[in-house]
Amino acid sequence: MPSIKLLSPRLANQIAAGEVVERPASVVKELVENALDAGARRVDVDIEQGGAKLIRVRDDGGGIDEADLPLALSRHATSKIVSLDDLEAVASLGFRGEALASISSVSRLALTSRTADREAASRVEVEGRDMDSKVSPAAHPVGTTVEVRDLFFNTPARRKFLRTEKTEFNHVEECLRRQALSRFDTGFNLRHNQKVVQSLRPAETPVDRERRIGSLCGQKFIDNAVVIESEATGLRLWGWVALPTFSRSQADLQYFFVNGRVIRDRLVAHAVRQAYRDVLYNNRHPAFVLYLEVDPSSVDVNVHPTKHEVRFRDGRLVHDFIFRTLHRALADVKPDDHFRGAMAQSVGREAVVETSPHAHEPWSQPGAPAENATPGLFGQSHSGSAQQPQQVRGYSPGSHSEGWQARDQIGVYQALSQSSGLAADPAYTSVAPTPPVADGSEPPLGYAIAQLHGIYILAQGRQGLVVVDMHAAHERITYERMKRALEAQDLKTQPLLVPLSLAVSQKEAGLAETHGDELLQVGLAVERIGPETLAVRQVPALLRGSNTEQLVRDVLADLSEHGQSDRVEAVTHELLGTMACHGSVRANRQLTIPEMNALLRDMEATERSGQCNHGRPTWTLVTLSELDKLFLRGR
Repeated sequence: MPSIKLLSPRLANQIAAGEVVERPASVVKELVENALDAGARRVDVDIEQGGAKLIRVRDDGGGIDEADLPLALSRHATSKIVSLDDLEAVASLGFRGEALASISSVSRLALTSRTADREAASRVEVEGRDMDSKVSPAAHPVGTTVEVRDLFFNTPARRKFLRTEKTEFNHVEECLRRQALSRFDTGFNLRHNQKVVQSLRPAETPVDRERRIGSLCGQKFIDNAVVIESEATGLRLWGWVALPTFSRSQADLQYFFVNGRVIRDRLVAHAVRQAYRDVLYNNRHPAFVLYLEVDPSSVDVNVHPTKHEVRFRDGRLVHDFIFRTLHRALADVKPDDHFRGAMAQSVGREAVVETSPHAHEPWSQPGAPAENATPGLFGQSHSGSAQQPQQVRGYSPGSHSEGWQARDQIGVYQALSQSSGLAADPAYTSVAPTPPVADGSEPPLGYAIAQLHGIYILAQGRQGLVVVDMHAAHERITYERMKRALEAQDLKTQPLLVPLSLAVSQKEAGLAETHGDELLQVGLAVERIGPETLAVRQVPALLRGSNTEQLVRDVLADLSEHGQSDRVEAVTHELLGTMACHGSVRANRQLTIPEMNALLRDMEATERSGQCNHGRPTWTLVTLSELDKLFLRGR
């Protein structure tokens, strides 16, 4: 057995570099973070050959004093924390004191800096072989410039793992994009091989911020995004979340910042995924740029050397806050929000402001009366009339207080499956209201003019032609009403005649015992009867026909990973979605004009009406400008 020896500083730094310096983008990240911590209002980044030949980062921050330059390249040397109390409430991006030492151990590094109280600047140079620093005078404005040349020149094994120049520069560009999204008050410039790739001015106003978001994430994202801002219990969440119709095939447009630091966190990802659960199509991913502000002492950033991971002191509180904020924001999306996105893409955002003055008219709010309104589906009247349609078999019309009741799952399911979804009401045979003259007083989805092949409703709106998938739209309306009805009544449970015995691990058994009261609140009575055995004695009445064993195991898996579980609610909503699908108006059902208008009005008053329960869009807009292009009008 070899004897234990103390590693040389050079070898120790190269080992640390293996964690901190993965590729050129890692160097850019560390240097830009140092510049931002120094108070820089402008950061210039020059790259050559994807960063393998040269990385230069220049800022106008506070600079480094001449006496501190050699120490700045030493391991565990930093000006950002002093004591353990500082470490427990880190407010800066960097704090470990490893970046410059790690970078200088695998490259040829030169650092030039000048403080405001100095007339001349100083320059320190160091190479990876001996790491002996040399300080000399230099000419430089207030601020700092760091040059990193020949990355991994002394570690050939690391250098051969670098990808192509284009790939490495793409990583650098993505790194700078994240930093630019985190600090709107700072300007950023990026050049590659002497060519300007990105030039961003400081964004102080909301309009400038949206312009920067559009430049970095694409104008389509900002055109289809909803601005959110919420604050509660010492937490503040703000930013932009894309409409469900702007979903992505991969999670490549998701940026989450905690106190200005970009992070990847499973807790946050789960909260966002849960908020979008009812409105995203299969295997699609949401797009968002979100900022969470918390007390620095309530979040631990000293989890990983790259500082991409954090640990919250009260993770459950953070999860619930993020979920409820996003869930409410998506529920409040109205047709006018979709119209703004569609119109902005065709005629620009300025035109949208002028052509959408009625985003908050009464008909865009649930339950508000509107002039010339027609009766809603299942007798929900938007004009306040007392007309009551005949009841659909197995379904009681009206508000959720007297609507669907989850007393008998099978009976209700069969009744909804057999019904067509619309009652035969004399009111539906009345003459359709005449669409108003172009005075801006028509509802967001306009008025129905025809039905296409018994599947789509064609409506004339103020922006153009609205095409509605009537089954998908009615499915969402029915689903939301079922959810409200279920929430309005007490949870019904069903005791099992023969308790279900489950063999689980000791950890899972302990979780079931610890969270027994919480499980009981969602209708699950789970008792620990042995070190690795559970007994399920009660389940929600609505789910008595489901796979109880798999349900309990999924709930325990969620408790283990996230500290909480919404699995019962998810399965319940999935069942309600199936009921709503079978109980909604089907294709080839001929609707009258008043029935079509009733469906449109119900869509405007229903949460998340832009998507059906499976995430498919319920309607789309063909603008007048798009129609004009088809017929070459105006040319």
